[in-house]
Amino acid sequence: MRNDQQAKEDQMMLASVRDKYMQAADNYMMTRTNFLDMRQRTLVAGLWKEIGRGQKEIRLEFFGGYEDAERTVALFLPDYIEDAADDLCVIRAKAPAHGRRLTHRDYLGSLTGLGLKREMIGDILVREDGADIIILEEIKDFLMLNYDKAGRTTLQLEAAGLEKLQIPEKRVQVVKDTVASLRLDNVVSSAFGLSRGKAAEAIRQGIVFVNSMQVEKIDAQVAEGDKLVLRGKGKAYLKEVGGRTRKDRLFIEIERYL
Repeated sequence: MRNDQQAKEDQMMLASVRDKYMQAADNYMMTRTNFLDMRQRTLVAGLWKEIGRGQKEIRLEFFGGYEDAERTVALFLPDYIEDAADDLCVIRAKAPAHGRRLTHRDYLGSLTGLGLKREMIGDILVREDGADIIILEEIKDFLMLNYDKAGRTTLQLEAAGLEKLQIPEKRVQVVKDTVASLRLDNVVSSAFGLSRGKAAEAIRQGIVFVNSMQVEKIDAQVAEGDKLVLRGKGKAYLKEVGGRTRKDRLFIEIERYL
């Protein structure tokens, strides 16, 4: 039943995306979707291969406010627009210094508790003293008037442009390992400390993403510089591929976000 419901939701989402493209093409103007997760982004990229084939006047770009964003809008841009125009902004929430440190779940739960749909909210970048929340510009005034608590914690809000976005400092763990090949299941196993069987299962379940695109083939090839996301486990980068061992295995170095 859940799969049937998901399929219907995907069809509705893709129909809306197709409409956004037609609006951009017919009126020669920029249009955009709401925020997409990485699985939805993969579906939209697949649709674009169909409807955008040979298209020169309109292009598709994904944008989430910063380079490494996981939640992005899809922008349909006419050729006269050089840079990805957008109408995203930042809500900066500051929490009391001596209270409980709020988590991503705290912020997201309090936002959806206001009746907001997840598709209106982009990445939530949590820091020690609060969070920067990327949103659609159209809900900024609503949040400034109504968003004052996450759980029992009172928040102070400030609206800002994307140029003021504060990206938390990266904390990474360096993983050095050897793999038989750069198959996706091998690299996911090393990156997230899983058995190859568990890694393969995660890939087949559709919860592994390479460069923000869902990949369900365990033998897909990964390359140096690729970003890997395992839903529920985090994010990692394949930073370096070295030479081979005497047993013909490849040296790899991975940075895993903590």
